[in-house]
Amino acid sequence: MGKPTGFIEYLREEPSELAPRDRIRNWDEFHLPMPEANLKTQAARCMDCGTPFCHTGITISGMASGCPINNLIPEWNDLIYRGLWREALDRLHKTNNFPEFTGRVCPAPCEGSCVLGIHNPPVTIKNIEYSIIEKGWESGWVNPEPPQKRTGKKVTVVGSGPAGLCAAAQLNKAGHWVTVFERADRPGGLLMYGIPNMKLDKQEIVMRRIQLLEAEGIKFICNTEIGKDLPAQQLLKEFDSVVLCTGATKPRDLPIEGRSLKGIYFAMDFLTANTQALLEGKDTSISAAGKDVVIIGGGDTGTDCVGTSVRHGCRSLVQLEIMPQPPQERASNNPWPEWPKIYRLDYGQEEAAAQFGSDPRGYLTTATKFEGDEQGQVKAVHTVQVQWEKDTNGRFIPQPVPGTEQILPAQLVLLAMGFLGPEQPLLEALGLDKDPRSNIKADYDKYTTNIPGVFAAGDCRRGQSLVVWAFNEGRGVARECDRYLMGSTDLP
Repeated sequence: MGKPTGFIEYLREEPSELAPRDRIRNWDEFHLPMPEANLKTQAARCMDCGTPFCHTGITISGMASGCPINNLIPEWNDLIYRGLWREALDRLHKTNNFPEFTGRVCPAPCEGSCVLGIHNPPVTIKNIEYSIIEKGWESGWVNPEPPQKRTGKKVTVVGSGPAGLCAAAQLNKAGHWVTVFERADRPGGLLMYGIPNMKLDKQEIVMRRIQLLEAEGIKFICNTEIGKDLPAQQLLKEFDSVVLCTGATKPRDLPIEGRSLKGIYFAMDFLTANTQALLEGKDTSISAAGKDVVIIGGGDTGTDCVGTSVRHGCRSLVQLEIMPQPPQERASNNPWPEWPKIYRLDYGQEEAAAQFGSDPRGYLTTATKFEGDEQGQVKAVHTVQVQWEKDTNGRFIPQPVPGTEQILPAQLVLLAMGFLGPEQPLLEALGLDKDPRSNIKADYDKYTTNIPGVFAAGDCRRGQSLVVWAFNEGRGVARECDRYLMGSTDLP
């Protein structure tokens, strides 16, 4: 806890941000650091709640409640209140390998289950976490810590996204020689190319951590796709163990009339092209500049497409969501400590509203047809509103509402409808068993596949999920891989 009466005396204070019309002029991060005195006040709001739920990391109603990596939140809140920043950093690093990532991109399920949140705005846990790690970097407290002894065991991690990086860091800490294969031209996976620079800076933040991991002895090999550039079976011969953290990168498509028209892209292709161009100092190959943009789908990826399109200088922007608009406050069937399913204006929608006058999202709306011009370029999206009704099996399905049809101008359409699972060629090359959703079959907390010595973790095992769940699984798979290699393990 912080100050015993802090939650009564102090109000929640969010960190300042650059104004939307100012920040859309560049690709820089736009959250401003909070003064230490203010952070101490915010940490003081952490109450003596008796049974904290912020660090529980359980799943309720299919969503995270509390921190999936069990961050010791009340402990480091108390340390910040007392001005003990170095000690707070040590407590944070006990459960989180990369708090600079979660402090920026995590939706903060910890705050959704904060006990104070039952009757008041919750503690600003995410901002305090961000501030602790950045204070650590600035103060020179975050340095390479290579293992003192090596086991002689060689492990390869396939994929350098959040799960892969956590697995590599923990396995290296255990003393194993770790090689990470990444098919992209830079390490980081989703952290590098799936999240825009204004949300997570690539050079200043992502590469800062990658370089530290390299200094600790981890080897990264990029531009290498296993099964294509390097035979999958070769990994089994050259390494004592293989950890698969390839993510769930197969996007959900929208196979309606006109899908083959030019100008229709998967969201991740759009975001990846933009970040690659930004890092290489050239124009992106998929630009929204001067175009009417329609984004189909919501979530973080949809929001990132909104923010990216606005920065390109799009002419107009509409985002279609097939689900209804969430309520302003928790519904009766969404009680604490469940994740609050409420209406939020995220950074991208806030920027679009500042530029075009309103939230760009159209709820309970779906696309029915893409219309093209004589050159085969998309020029419009036909839409209809829907209502959710039960079918004969009792399942809710969207039904079109007659008379609500619209035609939206569009020279760029982005599909941000989620992901169906991992890409299959590598799984098939290794002969891995799959679950009914096409993910790699491996039990949670064990991570073992049907092939001895081959483990799987992250989105390729559990399906599309949060970065913080990837951290959870990356740490877990490292523990089980170490146990397999050594007979026992000291990893958490």
